[in-house]
Amino acid sequence: MIADQFPWLTAIILLPLLASFLIPILPDKDGKLVRWYALGVGVADFALMCYAFWNHYDASSASFQLVENYAWMPQLGLNWAVSVDGLSVPLVLLAGFVTTLAIFSAWQVDRRPRLFYFLMLVLYSAQIGVFVAQDLLLFFIMWEVELIPVYLLVCIWGGQRRRYAATKFLIYTAAASIFILVAALAMGLYGGGNVTFDIAELAHKEYPLTLQLLLYAGLLIAFGVKLAIFPFHTWLPDAHGEASSPVSMILAGVLLKMGGYGLIRLNLELLSDAHIYFAPVLAILGVVNIIYGALNSFAQTNMKRRLANSSISHMGFVLLGIASFTDLGINGAMLQMISHGLIASVLFFLAGVTYDRSRTMVMADMGGIGQAMPKVFALFTMGAMASLALPGMSGFVGELSVFVGLTSSDVYTSTFCTVTVFLAAVGVILTPIYLLSMLRQVFYGSGADLICDINNAGLENQEDEGTACFGTDCLLPNETIYTDARPREVFIAACFLVLIIGIGFYPKMAMQMYDVKTVAINAHVRQSYSIVAQTNPRIYANGLLVPKFSEAESKPVLGTLLLEQN
Repeated sequence: MIADQFPWLTAIILLPLLASFLIPILPDKDGKLVRWYALGVGVADFALMCYAFWNHYDASSASFQLVENYAWMPQLGLNWAVSVDGLSVPLVLLAGFVTTLAIFSAWQVDRRPRLFYFLMLVLYSAQIGVFVAQDLLLFFIMWEVELIPVYLLVCIWGGQRRRYAATKFLIYTAAASIFILVAALAMGLYGGGNVTFDIAELAHKEYPLTLQLLLYAGLLIAFGVKLAIFPFHTWLPDAHGEASSPVSMILAGVLLKMGGYGLIRLNLELLSDAHIYFAPVLAILGVVNIIYGALNSFAQTNMKRRLANSSISHMGFVLLGIASFTDLGINGAMLQMISHGLIASVLFFLAGVTYDRSRTMVMADMGGIGQAMPKVFALFTMGAMASLALPGMSGFVGELSVFVGLTSSDVYTSTFCTVTVFLAAVGVILTPIYLLSMLRQVFYGSGADLICDINNAGLENQEDEGTACFGTDCLLPNETIYTDARPREVFIAACFLVLIIGIGFYPKMAMQMYDVKTVAINAHVRQSYSIVAQTNPRIYANGLLVPKFSEAESKPVLGTLLLEQN
């Protein structure tokens, strides 16, 4: 009985936050105790969420569960309202899993370790808060809190252009989040009566189509920036290129998914009528993301920037799934977010492992390290195979679900589906080219002349002992820093790869958490579509969709001031 009444979600959110405030007083001189403490907190919080969801979450229900609602600022209508459903649970688990392993991967941080791990734990709490917030104002607050630690983590522990990248990230995301606040206030205040920002209650409100379209457009910008939708994507390569490996893991593994989560949670659930009109736009933007991100990856000589553009490409499949109007398509969008979170995290982690040895991210300067680091090469190859959607890995299942979901949609014309799928398939073909090219350049060289000269290095008599030549370094094996993956690094990569392969062979382990919820969301969207289709049976058949507003629909938003003046 006590377990049923325990505030599980509040505890999951606050545990890392409260634990972070103890870091400044820990008796630690060299940072070793702090890192073990932060890792322990991360593991404890992840174990707590696993226990709570295993025992108190019912995957067969589409309703909100583990609901906690406490009055926080009643004068403003702000409540501490948190809950989970099929959309929240897998992403909360993903955030806990990735962030915990990111903390473990930051073992070599020796610059201001107390501040680093403090920010990581604060970021841990904010991420969970975004995914479980049931109050729109609380959602906005958590969204904003998450920006601060990311900005500092990039700005302090980043590369040479870290301040530029961190500032660009902050400006883009902070400016875009204004649309979330405006949309929350508009939906909460609309209709008079009691002001509420509770998502479950807002879902029962009926908004005029004009207002829905305005809100949808604003939220699409806000979530599009976080999801790195073209043309709001330019912050992502800069942030990844300058961020440290643990921060890149969280950026790609968790933060991008907040955009997709917001689109499904708010745009589809609350603004389903407007989604009817924006869905083709999402599909087109998805295709643009897929092809643009893939082509842009070819131009990158920096390994992390190539992986960042690859993330932009893969997020296009999320948009296609959201726009599909099918159960399988939205299921595929969710699975793609989970799959990409795992795959991108392990790739950025291994990129950091490679950087620790080579001290460079320029792929041409790393050629040949595969002989000295066979374990890193094997792990990196497995991650790349998953990213290019090799059958038997999670990336294949996610992209296939999106493709089948879109092609089986009875909403779009066959021409639109054929062209969209064909163009998306071009992106799928380009993906293995730039990923395999990256592996070849990094681990086996690009065919260019070696930069270092063994003779000039005074090691001409040591070639038979296995002289190592990497970039500008010519060292003997017992002197080189190009050591293979350590047990800790193998363990971290294996944790990701086991899940990637497990989901690839048995997708139900992920889908069963959210399948009922996504089906319910699509049924709601389809119901809105059927109402619109009654007046226009072939709504997408005549090119660009332009909604027609009735006089009653346009007055609340466009005509209020004119009526008052008259």
